[in-house]
Amino acid sequence: MGDLRVSWDEYHRLVERLAVRIDESGWSFDAIVCLARGGLRVGDVLSRVFQRPLGVLFASSYREDGGTRQSTLQISDCLSSARPLPGSRWLLADDLADSGETLLQVPPLLRARNPQIAELRTAVIWRKGCSAAVPDYWVESLPTNPWIYQPFEEYEQLRPADLRARLG
Repeated sequence: MGDLRVSWDEYHRLVERLAVRIDESGWSFDAIVCLARGGLRVGDVLSRVFQRPLGVLFASSYREDGGTRQSTLQISDCLSSARPLPGSRWLLADDLADSGETLLQVPPLLRARNPQIAELRTAVIWRKGCSAAVPDYWVESLPTNPWIYQPFEEYEQLRPADLRARLG
């Protein structure tokens, strides 16, 4: 299997399928934390669909070679939200489980920083075969570990002048 190219329409359907999968599990949660940047859109949609408050935690490991090579995971010191996240059951949302390092390192850190968390589950769109972590919820399993081109990655290469030309 080669690279996986995902359109905006397909991306939105996948996030919707993830929401349905979570709902069908019967698990109730109080708040959502999404991992920026890849999980921002996932977390935003889930927050709206489930009507739960959203927190954002920045984590980054794909910084080398224009974002195509993974390096050491960096996790921000602060969880950002409009107000403290409620409850003891939180959902951690991201776009994918690639190596799995993010899903292995972030949950214990979130629990240490937020001792009120009694249960923390994880949700992603894609789970690659090489992932060391198994999320609680995912939509597509990718055993051949393709590189995924998500629709918003187009903006990595576009600059304001490119947008002006496009918008003509």
